[in-house]
Amino acid sequence: MYHRFKSVNWWFEMKIAIASDHAGFPEKEQLKPLLDELGIQYEDLGTASSASVDYPDYARKVGEEVARGNVEQGLLVCGSGTGMAIAANKVPGVRAAVAWNEDIARLAREHNDANVLSLGARVTPFDELQKIVRAWFAAKFDGGRHALRVEKIREIERDELAQAAK
Repeated sequence: MYHRFKSVNWWFEMKIAIASDHAGFPEKEQLKPLLDELGIQYEDLGTASSASVDYPDYARKVGEEVARGNVEQGLLVCGSGTGMAIAANKVPGVRAAVAWNEDIARLAREHNDANVLSLGARVTPFDELQKIVRAWFAAKFDGGRHALRVEKIREIERDELAQAAK
């Protein structure tokens, strides 16, 4: 079920999927009020506690939701952000980026059309996580010369999928 909240200034229709592993669970839960404030609808795909889990399972769930077009973007939280990003990037159509500050988050959206944000709960203070999330959702893909580069990424993905199918 998606959570839909009215933001301060408008109804924001973006739908995202969120997930974490055990290391990112507390921060994922703490980020939900910010998503509510921003007016972003979200579906929480797990985990539901700090009990140890395998992060690829949750990264895959979010990646598949993004790739299928069921949601526009994904938000992942694990210890470093890296493991979940690697796992999510195995799903065709996903461009997951690890962001450790606002600039990286903004550039990942503007230049790379990244569609999954991965955060490191153990390496990033919570106040910085909030800033990163705000920057990510405020940024839009610039297109232009960047669109050509993102298309080259899609071409690599298509070529590798075709090669694997042989």
